[in-house]
Amino acid sequence: MSFIIVGYGRVGRRTARILHEEGYPVVVVDNDPDRADRAREAGFEVVEGDGSNESVLKRAGVENAVALGGLTGDPNINFAACMIGKDFGCRVAMRISEDFREEIYDRYEEDVDEVIYPERLGAAGAKTALLGGSFNALGELTEQLRLTTVTIPEGAPVIGRKVNDIDLDDFGRVYAHGRKREAMTIPLPGTIVEAGDQLALVVDDEDDGLERARSTLLGE
Repeated sequence: MSFIIVGYGRVGRRTARILHEEGYPVVVVDNDPDRADRAREAGFEVVEGDGSNESVLKRAGVENAVALGGLTGDPNINFAACMIGKDFGCRVAMRISEDFREEIYDRYEEDVDEVIYPERLGAAGAKTALLGGSFNALGELTEQLRLTTVTIPEGAPVIGRKVNDIDLDDFGRVYAHGRKREAMTIPLPGTIVEAGDQLALVVDDEDDGLERARSTLLGE
């Protein structure tokens, strides 16, 4: 059961590396010989070919893959690869740029599990989109402090509350807020939390801070 990364450019390369470092098997698909060679040198299994071609993705093991990320710079290739992956039961995430018109974004969003803006989120965001889930520890700032994002689901206890009123006691702090298709920003005093919003946190993980934050924001 592997993760397929279509496109070994900047975003695909970093996403593949993060998944690999966390112990997930990764297969890289790319039609550029130089990038394919770099992926092999990095230790990845590589299938050379067009990631929007079903036969190529079958060679990459799409029939048994957990998830597929269309992470090339071409949204048409990404979308086609994701649709093939979805047909085989994969979780799929596709990369687009932030300058897409809203109706184009909506069309893609209806058909894939995650639409991602790696230019803003980085490889860690692409990785968490492929893994799924709503509570994602993106990385460590120090030995104790952890940078975390959370997507607020329907029914969460913080829905309807002001972001600035969310009290994480002494184990964390909300420092940014974003809505679908919007970049995260420092929340205004009156910003109300809605289902689907994203919150970025810094959490002190020395005394189970991640679990305490999860309980406060998402409920038991």
